[in-house]
Amino acid sequence: MAIKITLFIILISQILGLAHASKYEKDIRLQASLSQILMEPEPFQTIQNNNPVVTLFTIHGSNTIGASLGPKLAISYLKAKGAVNVTNQPSSIENEKIITGELIRQGKTIQIKIEAHGSSTGFKGLDNGDAEIWASSRPVKDKEVNKLINQYDLRSHESEHILGIDGLAIVVNPENPINRLSKEQLGQVFSGQVINWSQLGGYDQKINLYARDQNSGTWDSFKNMVLSKTLKLSDSAQRFESSSQLANRVTADKGGIGFIGMAFVGKNKLLAISDGPAQAFKPSEMTVATEDYALSRRLFFYTKGISNNKYVNEFMNYAQGVYGQNIVKTEGVVSQNVISTGMELDKSLPKDYLDLVEGAKRLSINFRFKEGSAKLDNKSKIDILRLVYFLNQQGQDLKLSDNFEKPNVMLIGFGDKRKNSQRSKLLSKLRAMAIRRELARLGIHPKVTTGYGDFNPVAGFLGKSGLKNRRVEVWVK
Repeated sequence: MAIKITLFIILISQILGLAHASKYEKDIRLQASLSQILMEPEPFQTIQNNNPVVTLFTIHGSNTIGASLGPKLAISYLKAKGAVNVTNQPSSIENEKIITGELIRQGKTIQIKIEAHGSSTGFKGLDNGDAEIWASSRPVKDKEVNKLINQYDLRSHESEHILGIDGLAIVVNPENPINRLSKEQLGQVFSGQVINWSQLGGYDQKINLYARDQNSGTWDSFKNMVLSKTLKLSDSAQRFESSSQLANRVTADKGGIGFIGMAFVGKNKLLAISDGPAQAFKPSEMTVATEDYALSRRLFFYTKGISNNKYVNEFMNYAQGVYGQNIVKTEGVVSQNVISTGMELDKSLPKDYLDLVEGAKRLSINFRFKEGSAKLDNKSKIDILRLVYFLNQQGQDLKLSDNFEKPNVMLIGFGDKRKNSQRSKLLSKLRAMAIRRELARLGIHPKVTTGYGDFNPVAGFLGKSGLKNRRVEVWVK
């Protein structure tokens, strides 16, 4: 509907010879963008189904999502659509739940089924038709994409939906004196090369390893980010399907160390983690939201493109919008809604960069791009809308695009290491300019667009981890 209105206004503007047709286009795009990010589910209409119990859709996959976050989103969604007596009904099978609600006037019970046995099981459910939504705590694999590529592209904007950002939390017993590890040290620990905490500066205490099971997306994320292709998990590691059970074991074991999602840390001690030359960070709302934390990861919902099930499409939009992301935040996962904060910066950074951001606040988004492409990735496409909403909340007048010059928006690009430092700097600026173009379409004109090349890395420069350095920060004054 918004596209039709936009085309109509452009046509009328041309006919009347109006000089400011482009401004009308931008205003319509702006309003359509806000409508998308502020989407609320429509009330239930009459359900054309004779059964007294109707399943709207089924979610299979990640325990990190399915244990609590998925059910909370489903409950909120059903309530927003007008269902009453909405409850979370545990199944007789562990890690399975049914979210039910009543449509009293229609005399029906509606439900959403959730099975949380690990990310890999979710792909199988999506593939064989047992599930309309695959919940995953790791990105889709090449072999999974290839299996469905003749029907759907699971990496497309229509199929891949980023639910939130999670920090892969490295936890130890509260009495452990160790505060930080590098990714290299972490790999040595979990591969069994380092077996005593004294080897890392801690007590003379045997290291006991706790890991998620083979079906877990959390395990896949850890394996790819820490062990990579060169290391193998030690045979001594105890494996768990449940994140909560793993966390409890670490709490009870002075020599224990494990990896889980941030929502499951409990009473355990969080370690700060560094990657290559980057600073060591603990997972926090800001370091995880920007994906600066070395072990940050995205949580996903995958669908077979735009679903034939209208409830699935509506649920996807709701989960990624402002209201759904508010639910995400309550569950210990980092919301994608934009926040601002002051930042402590390394004084070794270029002086003109430090002068530029002095007195400014950093926003909780880093724009990133598809691998090997200048195109925005699926998260960044919606982050553009989130940034628009954030600026609107700062008191900007959406009807007058020029007013977006306050607060001052600054786009600062960074990149990976190149043989020619000037080339690295140029590429980082071009990335910032790509974001500027997207914002300009909505009438938002940043005051500063620049690039600093390979300064201030958030990851090592080798391998796929180096891709994290190709980013555009957003600051406001």
